[in-house]
Amino acid sequence: MIDQHGLQLGVMTPAQATAMARERSADLVEIVPTATPPVCKIIDFGKFKYELAKKDKIQKKHQHVSLLKELRFHPNTDVHDFDFKTRHARQFLLDGHKVKATVVFKGREITYKVKGEDLLARLVERLTDVSKVDQSSHMEGRSMILILAPDRKKKVEPKSEEKQQKEA
Repeated sequence: MIDQHGLQLGVMTPAQATAMARERSADLVEIVPTATPPVCKIIDFGKFKYELAKKDKIQKKHQHVSLLKELRFHPNTDVHDFDFKTRHARQFLLDGHKVKATVVFKGREITYKVKGEDLLARLVERLTDVSKVDQSSHMEGRSMILILAPDRKKKVEPKSEEKQQKEA
């Protein structure tokens, strides 16, 4: 049994605890029901619910939601388009999101599955410094799908201006 100020009042029967809570015009709240004996506190129940909601809100605020971003390619995607989409994928991965790369085959393009595999292999090669393969490439209907996940260990620090000038 704990009172409003956090002082331990000792072990007592539920009837004694309830009587003490009424005497202090407060509620008896079971804080840790799994403990032996269960821990109860004399506190205003509305205040207790408010503090729990406040803690949950703070936890949700600090929680990062990982989204699945999708990039769509075709087997004959041009080099510029491929580079443009690769830059977007890199940014998504650095932001902590997963990336789903899809190669969509239309009509008779389905016979050139090798082109789709090569395209996805190039994508993986370009993004190895910031990602890891979460799901390898596989066919789903007329689409070839690959999922990349951000790799925290491989995160590269941006080069400083001094290093770039030395390399030039």
